[in-house]
Amino acid sequence: MLGLMLTARVMAVGVSPAVQEAQFSTRADLVVLHLSVKDRKGAYVSNLTADAFSVLDNKRPQPISFFVDQDAPVTVGVLIDSSGSMAANRDLMIAAVTSFAENSNRQDEIFALSFNDDVNAVLPSDTPFTADPETLRRALLAAIVPRGRTALYDGIAAGLEYLERGTRPRRVLIVISDGGDNASRTTAQKIWQQTQGSNVLVYTVGVIDELETEANPKALKRLAEVTGGESFRPRSVHDVDMVLRRIATDIRHAYTIGYVPANTDHDGKFHTVQVAVRSPGGQRVAVRTRTGYLAGDDGRRSQP
Repeated sequence: MLGLMLTARVMAVGVSPAVQEAQFSTRADLVVLHLSVKDRKGAYVSNLTADAFSVLDNKRPQPISFFVDQDAPVTVGVLIDSSGSMAANRDLMIAAVTSFAENSNRQDEIFALSFNDDVNAVLPSDTPFTADPETLRRALLAAIVPRGRTALYDGIAAGLEYLERGTRPRRVLIVISDGGDNASRTTAQKIWQQTQGSNVLVYTVGVIDELETEANPKALKRLAEVTGGESFRPRSVHDVDMVLRRIATDIRHAYTIGYVPANTDHDGKFHTVQVAVRSPGGQRVAVRTRTGYLAGDDGRRSQP
């Protein structure tokens, strides 16, 4: 896993509820799960505590090491395809990303990267993050100039690296693209390894031109699902704003739990993960998270 320091409002198991602040440094064996919990009507289930969750790793119960409540601030990056084929959609994309910022937690750290033949940071190096929608909008207007080809994999690699500069306990990446790539120096296999070895939650938004032969929506779907995120394919670019607002809501209603498996053998085998939730009143709920991870033989935990 990518090394990071988790500092948040945390409920540590076995610690007095009065102790709300704790600090956890990730280690190679740490497994982090991002969870969305909804009732049968599709409404988010709020105000759950750590003892409402139980985790099975290869069917073995695991003690939860830390717990991050809903709407804890996140470090979130938005990756925007700015290749030549996106020229007609530039203004709509900028408006949609601005709307996302408006619907996010005001303590979030937000950044954006554009990618075409190259990958470029939208915000200046001396202020790499912002929570201000207007600051982000002005930066997007100045930085996004659609041209050239599509280096999607380079963009994802840069986004994962940029997230390491953040200070929030949760890390999220939103990828807006058609899934195609014709310009990256980073290989698809390398990206899968990097993404699968991180604790990052990924959402993808597929802006697909049906006439584009290099589009790859299946890659976007897989990228999101293996991290416990979601993949969206809006009917038109006009719907991207609605999708991004939905993602902002989902982020603000997510829980994050972490545990160190009792079996820490780095044998490269797949470990299944099951999470059960005991909800108030015993109501039935649906939980979305990743289904497992690979216990990497190099001492690193990676997802499937």
